[in-house]
Amino acid sequence: MSSNSRLPPPTVAVIGGGASGLVAALALASGGLQVRLAAPPRAPDPRTTALMDGSVRALEALGLWERLRPDAAPLRIMRLIDDTGRLLRAPEVEFRSSELGLEGFAWNLENEVLLAALDEAVAADARITRLRAAVRQVEDGPEAVAITLDDGTVFEAALVAAADGRNSPSRRAAGIDMRVREYPQVAVTATLAHGRPHRDVSTEFHTRTGPFTLVPLPGDRSSVVCVVSPDEAEQLGALTPEAFAAAMERKAHSILGRMHLLSPRGSFPLSQRTAAHFARGRIALIGEAAHIIPPIGAQGLNLGIRDAATLAELASDAARAGADVGGADVTETYERRRRADVASRGFAVDLFNRSLLSDLLPVAGMRGFGIWMLGQSAGLRRAVMREGVGPTRDVPRLLAGTRL
Repeated sequence: MSSNSRLPPPTVAVIGGGASGLVAALALASGGLQVRLAAPPRAPDPRTTALMDGSVRALEALGLWERLRPDAAPLRIMRLIDDTGRLLRAPEVEFRSSELGLEGFAWNLENEVLLAALDEAVAADARITRLRAAVRQVEDGPEAVAITLDDGTVFEAALVAAADGRNSPSRRAAGIDMRVREYPQVAVTATLAHGRPHRDVSTEFHTRTGPFTLVPLPGDRSSVVCVVSPDEAEQLGALTPEAFAAAMERKAHSILGRMHLLSPRGSFPLSQRTAAHFARGRIALIGEAAHIIPPIGAQGLNLGIRDAATLAELASDAARAGADVGGADVTETYERRRRADVASRGFAVDLFNRSLLSDLLPVAGMRGFGIWMLGQSAGLRRAVMREGVGPTRDVPRLLAGTRL
């Protein structure tokens, strides 16, 4: 594309080519909107994602799930094991998706598989124009947002879905601050093969430094999220692949047998970051531009998909009514609808994480009693499982499996 070329004004711009941005582009296009997706080529992503039931329904409504399902493993059982070694410990508890009438609480798949399917769907959708360049400048105005790319392209949009990550330039352009809470923990991630079948059971060991979670993948493979201190994370990163796999096997108490490392290792300092506003002017924040939650309970991308589905629903409804798709009615409603969901998930993850880090006996006792109650009361267990799978109120239509 020639330098300083201009494109006709589109209806909506999506900034960011990660999973949240790609889902946002597809969701907005499915609602009949013309979309320009601006993002540079991405780096490979060796991580995995557990897609909750609502996210699966949204991908199904967008015509993607049948392709993804063969490469995803269902989480039919979630097992919690107290491995803190403290005086007061919680009993082992299992949650079964069949109690909710679900085939699985979530489906775990490799991010590269998900991203490849999303990329192909975007390329095949005539309502989406993809611009493979980074955003250099975003200027919000009363009638439109002016966007300048680093290849010189300039265009305008009535609404911007900013899915441009934790360091979001769009968020800075909108003058939105982030509220940050740091944790003294690092999440070490990897994919491992193992000698015994996981039988679709996701096992979460609760340790003094945070959860150690084994999440099933197709075949005799699992993804691992190991939350440890910064010093231990550094030690794990320095191990040979064979020694790292042996360390993971020890942490798993060999329940899956001998382990073998299959992927590069990731290391991510834990923090919780929430935007002071999820929308301002004609800019709405999506995914990590709006919120970052520790990888506990598989909330991250699932929240981003709910962001995308909510904004697409509001914008497409406004377009059908002949209203301004980037007007205050859309962005203020988006802010209100997403705030409660993100806040409740963030609070639950923070409370649980802090309960593991605390050595106070009353805290350990309360956590243990709460888990014991979940094991004893089927009604309470089902209520917690339903809320864990996704919100039960104010659910976007796509997450209910209904097309826009």
